[in-house]
Amino acid sequence: MIAPFFYAWERHLAAATTDRVVRPFEWGLDWLPNGVAHHTACPPEALRTWVDRVMDDTDAFFTPEPTDRYVLGTAEADGDRRLTFPSALTTPHPENNVVWCRLVPARRATTHHPRAAVLVLPQWNSDEGGHVGLCRLLAMNGVTALRLSLPYHDRRMPPELHRADYIVSSNVARTVQVCRQAVLDARRAIAWLHREGFERIGILGSSLGSCLSLLTTAHEPLVRAQALNHISPYFADVVWRGLSTRHVRAGLDGHIELEQLRQFWRPISPQWFLDRVRDRQTLLVYARYDLTFPVDLSEDLVREFRRQDIPHELAILPCGHYSTGKTPFKFVDGWILTRFLKRALVQQT
Repeated sequence: MIAPFFYAWERHLAAATTDRVVRPFEWGLDWLPNGVAHHTACPPEALRTWVDRVMDDTDAFFTPEPTDRYVLGTAEADGDRRLTFPSALTTPHPENNVVWCRLVPARRATTHHPRAAVLVLPQWNSDEGGHVGLCRLLAMNGVTALRLSLPYHDRRMPPELHRADYIVSSNVARTVQVCRQAVLDARRAIAWLHREGFERIGILGSSLGSCLSLLTTAHEPLVRAQALNHISPYFADVVWRGLSTRHVRAGLDGHIELEQLRQFWRPISPQWFLDRVRDRQTLLVYARYDLTFPVDLSEDLVREFRRQDIPHELAILPCGHYSTGKTPFKFVDGWILTRFLKRALVQQT
C-alpha cells in the first residue's frame, strides 16, 4: 500500500530538477589513448579494443602516479579545511584538473584508538555542501572525514556546464575516463590521509559515489572498510533504466543497445571487481522504493555477494532514492552508515 506513495514522491522530487539536457550521442574516441583512437572508421571496434586492454590490467588503469603537490588550507570558521591537489588525469578543462576536498576533523579525542578517517564520495550532481552533514556526523563519532568533490562537480565545473554532465553522459568513452579520474583522485586523497598518519581508512559513497567507492576499494589496499549507499552491479543498467538518467538514455537511444553499452562500461561496473573486495568490510545499502537505482539491480548485487561468499552487511531503507535525503530517512541512513564505519575503523582492534 505504501509503494505508490513513495513512487509518486520520487517522481515529484525528480521533476524538481528542470535543467537536464539531452546531449548528442558520441563514441568519444578523442578520449582514448592515441594508439587506439585511430580506428575512426569503426568506433565500436576501437572502443572494444581499448576496453579489453583495460580489463586485462585494471591496476594500471586505476593507479595514479604519486604526487607531493598537496596544499592544505588553514582552518575556516566552521573548523573545516580545504585540501587541493592535481588530478592524475588531465582533461581538456583546467577547472576539472584540480581536486578539491573538504577536511572535517574528528571532534572527539581518539587517544585510545588508532587514527581513523573516511573518504566521502557524494552522489552525482551533488553541490559543494552535499554530504557535509554526514561528514560532521562521522567527526562527532571520532572519525575524520575527507569529502572529495567528484570530477566536473561544484568548483571543478567549467563555465559551459550547469550540471555534472561529463561524468555520466551519452559520450561512451568520456564517461569511462571521467569515472576513472574520480578513482584516481580518490586514491591520491587516500595516499594523503595515509601520509598524514591515519592508520585506518574507510570509504563511503552514495549513488554514483557508491560505484566509484567500490572501484577504489578494489584497487586500493589501504581501504579497510567500504559503506556503499545505493548499489547496482552494472553502470549501464542504471543509466538505461533509472529515473534520474532518462535524459542520458534519450541521447543513447537509437545509437547503441544495452548489452553493448554494458560491455563498453565494464571498467566502471562493480560486477567485475567483487572478488577484489572480499578481504574488506563492506556495508551494502539500498532503498526499497528506489526508481533511480532499480531495486532488482540492487538485489542482484546482494545476491552476487552471497553467491561469491563475500563478507558483507546489508541494510534496506524504507524509502526511495531521492527521499533518502529527506527527513526522517536521511537520519536513519546517516546512522546506519556511521555506525558501520565507526565499528569497522574505531571500535575493532
